[in-house]
Amino acid sequence: MGKVNLAVKVGRLELKNPVLVASGTFGYGEEYAQLVDLNRLGGIVVKGLSLEPKIGNPPPRLVETSCGLINAIGLENIGVERFIKEKLPFLRQFETKIIVNIFGYSFKDYAGLAAKLTAAGVNALEVNISCPNIKEGGKFFGTDPTSAAAVTKAVCEETDLPVFVKLTPQVTDIVEIAQAVIEAGADGVSMINTFPAMAVDIHTRRPKLGNITGGLSGPCLKPIALKMIWEVVRSLHIPVMGIGGIMSAADALEYLIVGAQAVQVGTANFVNPRTALEVIDGIEDYLRLHHFKDIKSIIGSVLIPK
Repeated sequence: MGKVNLAVKVGRLELKNPVLVASGTFGYGEEYAQLVDLNRLGGIVVKGLSLEPKIGNPPPRLVETSCGLINAIGLENIGVERFIKEKLPFLRQFETKIIVNIFGYSFKDYAGLAAKLTAAGVNALEVNISCPNIKEGGKFFGTDPTSAAAVTKAVCEETDLPVFVKLTPQVTDIVEIAQAVIEAGADGVSMINTFPAMAVDIHTRRPKLGNITGGLSGPCLKPIALKMIWEVVRSLHIPVMGIGGIMSAADALEYLIVGAQAVQVGTANFVNPRTALEVIDGIEDYLRLHHFKDIKSIIGSVLIPK
């Protein structure tokens, strides 16, 4: 069988293949460039950026747990101005899409980031709404449809780039949140973000993380993410990037089959930096094995018994 077509279109974002690397697990791309051919990736979602540099949480910041990893990095980053000046020129060398994850603590923060990054010329924005709105007493943007929509609207008013909102799983009805951000102007959603978690050292009886709690990622999240994505795609028929515990091509294929149009490899990058490349190769092998010429033939192809 000849070459298969891996190209996908997620909303307005065109990708040469559906495999990206997730925010917070791949630095700003440069850190992995000696280990991974960045040109082969569908896209790079860079480490989350804020308007001003952020120091992050005290160590320890990472702890392994059963089937996953808990991180409490605290969104440490160099700030948007330094990213544009110091990191973006390096990324522009490569034939891959640059998606910037942004976060803030007010609608003004998000709007400001969107404006600066649009002017800088990245390919898309991913909006992290798992942050507290400090002007509303710390209420999290991502757990309330009205707040989630307001953040999305603030971003979309400042950019003509494709906008994907990264959804938290810590909600009663994720379809409601997804619908709210789409109606506010988002092109699609990335799902799911990490789940709040904790680990304790039984010998010292102290939390293993300096921040006490952190975000759980890794294989343990995959069944939860798959179910949530299936619900969103079935109900809303919107573009979705699937995230959560993708360690192999088989994992990625599950996401595509339930309806995600692209996937992001995250925690696996710490275990094997070349995971995303192996996932791309594995998807291509799967398509050939099952005589599919185009990856779009399997996206959303899940067979649900009547």
